[in-house]
Amino acid sequence: MVDSSPCPTYIPTGMKSAAEPVTRGRPREFDPEEALSAALQVFWTRGYEGASLAELTDAMGITKPSLYACFGNKEALFHKALDLYERDKLCYMRSAMEEPTARAVAERLLRGTLNIQTGGSDPRACLGVISLVACTTQAESIKNDVMARRASSDKALVERLERAKAEGDLPAGVEPAALAAYVMAVMQGMGVQASGGASPQQLEQLVETTMAMWPTR
Repeated sequence: MVDSSPCPTYIPTGMKSAAEPVTRGRPREFDPEEALSAALQVFWTRGYEGASLAELTDAMGITKPSLYACFGNKEALFHKALDLYERDKLCYMRSAMEEPTARAVAERLLRGTLNIQTGGSDPRACLGVISLVACTTQAESIKNDVMARRASSDKALVERLERAKAEGDLPAGVEPAALAAYVMAVMQGMGVQASGGASPQQLEQLVETTMAMWPTR
């Protein structure tokens, strides 16, 4: 049966009328949000180029025509998956900027990363890092998107640390851009370590060591 709906609305089974006939060839209904979440898990595990259309449609529970009709091509689907990843998985990065001190900002970022790598059933490592490393020149737009999102995060952290320095929260000799780059490198490194089999205890030690080295006035 071909699922030809452009982007059907999900109707829970319990809300359908018992008398409603099921006709042959009727488009299968699905929840676009759930389908996108399933696609995110595939991309997160396999990376952009490692994820095949067959794997994606199988995980999403839809056909290829429905994928193209509802989400666009594989590239467009990945961009939407990145949006979902940032919204649901990286929300701690935005809230971290509201912490009262630079040290608290850094610890919130590191512990947020630790929670992603050690909590629940989500794949380990960072979706952006996986896709950036694995992408070839044929996926240049994916690299550009990932790099632009990373640059935006870097900029936000640099600006927050610059404010901290101006407020006297950091030593005069500390360069905010360099400190921000260090924190981001540790966060990305935690993802690499996690994907390589590092234990939660080892990642916790990495957080503790980083915070023990935090510059003080």
